[in-house]
Amino acid sequence: MDAPDRTPGRGRLLAGVTWAVLLLGLWLRGRGITNGPGPGAGSGPAAGDIAAVGRPLGVPLPPPHRPMDGAAPTRVTVPSIGVDAPVIPRGLDGDAAIEPPPFDTPQTVGWYEDGTRPGARGPALLVGHVDTGIRPAVFHGLSATRPGAEVEVTRTDGTVAVFTVDDVQVLTRARFDAHREYGPRGDGRAELRLITCGGTYDRTSHAYDANVVVSACLTGASAADGHGRDGAATRPTAPP
Repeated sequence: MDAPDRTPGRGRLLAGVTWAVLLLGLWLRGRGITNGPGPGAGSGPAAGDIAAVGRPLGVPLPPPHRPMDGAAPTRVTVPSIGVDAPVIPRGLDGDAAIEPPPFDTPQTVGWYEDGTRPGARGPALLVGHVDTGIRPAVFHGLSATRPGAEVEVTRTDGTVAVFTVDDVQVLTRARFDAHREYGPRGDGRAELRLITCGGTYDRTSHAYDANVVVSACLTGASAADGHGRDGAATRPTAPP
């Protein structure tokens, strides 16, 4: 990954691609998330999982939950890979790319605050670093996520939006399709994308050659204490 002091292009998301932020109707150009001079210690998941996991046959997934009212995220948890991290809002840099979290807070996740709020209708975007050059960062193990895993997003309104992973892809620049990966996967659903670098680290260009994209659908909701407003966890059936 590019060194933190490299300019221009520090901290840009999604190298060489154009993608749609559907809520705004804007087409934005980004670059790959960069945050260090090279892979950190034990960076196997990012550098090793070249093939896409996709959506294996036979993995049972719960039905979608109806979209929730919009609320900003404050924390994201992915128990299966040990992620439990604060979320901070991020905007765009001068090149119209999402700014990932600052380099000095590698265990923090960034949310594109001008896009969808997690739990609301449409795909919400969360980005994080994979390493710092000397140690793993918050999304170091993201490529090890598997369909069926849960992602919990705590929100400012005191609720937790519970998502279930339905697809995991490690996409090289040649295979990347912005509409497919960042557009909605189902009509009227609340969705989530977790994004970091992946593929092979190129020591010449100081960047990874792919992006890990984990897609998930809202399948439950609860209060921040783990219980629904009626005192029980809520997992309603498919949206009306």
